[in-house]
Amino acid sequence: MRTGGASRPLVFSAVPGAPELSVVVPGYNEAERLPPSLEKVVPWLEDSGREFELILVDDGSRDRTLEVMREWEARHAAIRVVHQRPNRGKGRALATGVAVSRGALVLASDADFSTPIEELPKLEAALRAGADVAIGSRARPGSQIEVSQPFYRVLGGRALNLAIQAVALPGLWDTQCGFKLFRGDLARDVFGHLHTDGFAYDVEVLWRARRAGCEVVEVPVVWRHIEDSRVSPFRHSFQILRDVLAMRLRR
Repeated sequence: MRTGGASRPLVFSAVPGAPELSVVVPGYNEAERLPPSLEKVVPWLEDSGREFELILVDDGSRDRTLEVMREWEARHAAIRVVHQRPNRGKGRALATGVAVSRGALVLASDADFSTPIEELPKLEAALRAGADVAIGSRARPGSQIEVSQPFYRVLGGRALNLAIQAVALPGLWDTQCGFKLFRGDLARDVFGHLHTDGFAYDVEVLWRARRAGCEVVEVPVVWRHIEDSRVSPFRHSFQILRDVLAMRLRR
């Protein structure tokens, strides 16, 4: 467990040729939303001076997502595409991508980058300060919501979070923001033991990290709501809570 103390440098992998950072992005039917994200993310990473790999995981999409990913892979040596088939869910897609990652740090991000890639240095600073996992948070003081969710989603999200805190992760106020930075070895361990295929994966990996004695911190970030008509907040909230309860029963 890493706690307190003076700021420390980020420790990079000793594996020859391994990048400093792995960015893992899952996608299911994201042919329309993925290109605008990549048009911002790839140049920013290239200009940042980081050695990086960008792992795009197609989760058995039925549209042109895989083709779009392959097109970007052909143009950028740092991009790798992983095809998961059939569709198994966001959690399993991320686990598949993390399993092939090599970076000393692993960033797990949603395909729409509702939290902009420019927020990454804030999470890196938290790891320098001693954390093992830094998660983007919309709930902490200092967060900036540029485009808010509809009120019913905000209310439902808060209710879900209170349930998650009661059952698994007390003290974490936003487990579902899709922008999380891990020490690479820890990411490969917790995702390697993941049971949850769906949206409750966030809770499980953070719970596993805490059980291992690792420090998980929330970092206030910029966030903007990007509408996704495929997501049913109430159905997915029920599924998350069901999977979290099942996770606790498995312990």
